Amino acid sequence: MSMGASNLAPSFATLFGAKLIDHKKAVIWFTVFILLGAVLAGQNVAKTLGEKIIPSGHITFDVVLVILLAAVSGLIIANLLRVPESTSWTTVFALSGVGLALGRIEIATLWRIIPFWIILPVLGFAITYFLYKIIYPPRLNNLWLYQHIFNKDKNLKTLAFASSCYIAFAAGTNNVANAVGPLAGAGLIDPILGLAVVALLFGAGGLFIGKRIMKTLGEEIVPLGLISSSLVGVVTATLLLFASLMGIPQSLVQLSALSVMAIGVVKHERHIFNEKATRRIFLTWSITPIISFSVGFFLTKVFL
Repeated sequence: MSMGASNLAPSFATLFGAKLIDHKKAVIWFTVFILLGAVLAGQNVAKTLGEKIIPSGHITFDVVLVILLAAVSGLIIANLLRVPESTSWTTVFALSGVGLALGRIEIATLWRIIPFWIILPVLGFAITYFLYKIIYPPRLNNLWLYQHIFNKDKNLKTLAFASSCYIAFAAGTNNVANAVGPLAGAGLIDPILGLAVVALLFGAGGLFIGKRIMKTLGEEIVPLGLISSSLVGVVTATLLLFASLMGIPQSLVQLSALSVMAIGVVKHERHIFNEKATRRIFLTWSITPIISFSVGFFLTKVFL
């Protein structure tokens, strides 16, 4: 549920901030597409988290409990601060803390994951920058886009809605596995059943504790227009879906943040984010993975 609350914001905050959708409708669409993404393409990441950071033979019920407690400890702090946090970061750091304490961590898997955490956000920035330079500002060679698509309000709203659903689908293929992977690795639940059940819990988290986080992203941060937010959504979701197919747990919120920054650079806006919100976000991103790692390591040493 904590993960769902954190994932609702990057999916539907733009529509919510623009008053094009209310919270409950956003949660319904979010849940539908999270569920579809998880069931159709969530197994690769679940396998990585369930078998390849800590070998599956060493993931017992007690170990799973510590991993999930450690992962959620960081997320709860992020949710209380109304900041969308990377569920992948907190889960991988929790697994790493537990694995290190047990002496059973697969370093090779981490070396495979970490480059994606660096390369994909940078790639997202570059792609968004390149594409937005084509679109903005309006000029003679891109005027047809504005005449046929961007100047029609209905088309823009449809594009923004489709982009939000696409982000939710991509999040389902990757982030739902953060909760399911360790459970499946311990043989406590069938992966497909687990992905379906947890996807519904993501929706419940969005409903009960996701509204405040969505307001942070949709209202406190300088709102993007529907054109730029749709572009950010398509680029972010595509890269996240690619990571899922590769079995890499990848951060949705970091991908989205770098893509938004690219829009700001093109528009020459130094402060695309509200400064107070930005400080809170980056501070939270720095602290919560360390908390998850530390809690996982400490609980393992004390109790396991």
